[in-house]
Amino acid sequence: MIVDDQELLRNGLAMVVRSQPDMEVAAEAGDGLEALETLEALKGLESRRADVVVMDIRMPRMDGVAATREIQRLDDPPKVLALTTFDLDEHALAALRAGASGFMLKDAPGEEIIAAIRHVHRGDSIIAPSTTRRLVRQLVTKPGTDPEAVLGALTQREREVFRGLARGASNAEIGAELFLSEATVKTHVGRILTKFGLRDRVQAVVLAYESGVVTPGEG
Repeated sequence: MIVDDQELLRNGLAMVVRSQPDMEVAAEAGDGLEALETLEALKGLESRRADVVVMDIRMPRMDGVAATREIQRLDDPPKVLALTTFDLDEHALAALRAGASGFMLKDAPGEEIIAAIRHVHRGDSIIAPSTTRRLVRQLVTKPGTDPEAVLGALTQREREVFRGLARGASNAEIGAELFLSEATVKTHVGRILTKFGLRDRVQAVVLAYESGVVTPGEG
């Protein structure tokens, strides 16, 4: 499902999606409120179910942040990939906190947005690009949680994986650094998410910065 108040951009992205042999556009909407109404109308229609919502952030009536927050309250909600015009945009971080699985810049090449859709559909999160790490580092500057309270819930190995995850490293990169198999890293990541009740890696990154486990500028 593509949600954007700019019809030209919406149509262009829809064309790119429809060009993929394994993708189709379930629906389109011009703002967050229409998106929620459309998702409600599609409920029960398995053949038209939206697995991923590509969500513009700044829209009239209901913006993408509010819409993403409402989507997370649905039963079996679709994944949300937020789109933002600006690299360092506080609204992008708000979308991540609201439940988006990541964000992309609107001017990113079509193939990158398609790749991002595939990532979030698989349950991954878009946190590797330096834009995401810079966003979090710039905006999360005042830790609100005791880092020891967070680290105290983790084993030593989980702490090491958590720090790598917070830097935006992939499972393969973390494994190479810690001399672990990618499957083992994936298991540790899953345990970390479960311990903190986090939905995905993006939320883990935000927690790491907000708690002070990783600090702005740490790379």
